[in-house]
Amino acid sequence: MDSTTERTREVVGRYHRAWLDRDLDGILSLYHRDIEYFDFFNNRRLVFADMPDYVRTALPRSAEHRIEHVDRIRVDGDTAFIQYCSRLSLRRSSRLASFRASEAITVKDGLIVRVHEYATMVRDDSLEPAAKVSRLGLSRQQLSMMLMDLEQYFADERGFLEAEFDLTRLASAVGYTRNQVSYLLNQVLGLSFYQYLNQARIDWLLRRLAEQPEARPDELAFTAGFNSLSVFYRCFRERTGMSPRAYLKQRPAKNS
Repeated sequence: MDSTTERTREVVGRYHRAWLDRDLDGILSLYHRDIEYFDFFNNRRLVFADMPDYVRTALPRSAEHRIEHVDRIRVDGDTAFIQYCSRLSLRRSSRLASFRASEAITVKDGLIVRVHEYATMVRDDSLEPAAKVSRLGLSRQQLSMMLMDLEQYFADERGFLEAEFDLTRLASAVGYTRNQVSYLLNQVLGLSFYQYLNQARIDWLLRRLAEQPEARPDELAFTAGFNSLSVFYRCFRERTGMSPRAYLKQRPAKNS
């Protein structure tokens, strides 16, 4: 291995480790003052002054959001090629949402002077690319944050248990437009608003059943926001794979 290739591998290895460690200062310290960063997903060209905000937005914010190396770093002279996935585990939808990315990174004087980043949104349950992302004013990083904000709302709030809860109220609660939330659910998660909402309601009900063994699912259904028992039974079976009665029968064996 020639000396240029070896130096490039060392710099890019430190760069990738800094991303895995969520080390903002470590990442920024590796950028050359003359860096040109091309983000082709968002059709943006960034310079050194843009990088702190850009990286801060892109860094994972929680344990559910992680970056995974999916291919070895390949190096040729002053340029390295790296592939990774930025994955977000979604509790409400039992899915993974990911951006699969590749970067061509050029190193000069021990610092990164150029990055060409290409990203594609995928659904990990099928390993298929998601539908082409509409702009809607959202970057790749903002889409990831939207997913986390959505998950956090359903984990912390109880407004979605009201029977009249709708997409407009959800969008207002999480601070995005109705179209943005609708697009996120439909194209990223492959779910309609009501599919996502009813999954969250069933999850809430299952937690109540665990805390209150004497409770009846059909009574909790109305507390969870269902107006129709037939809709509740269908959603319960879709979420658990069984009827409420069968679920209650198998529960003691599961807890034993």
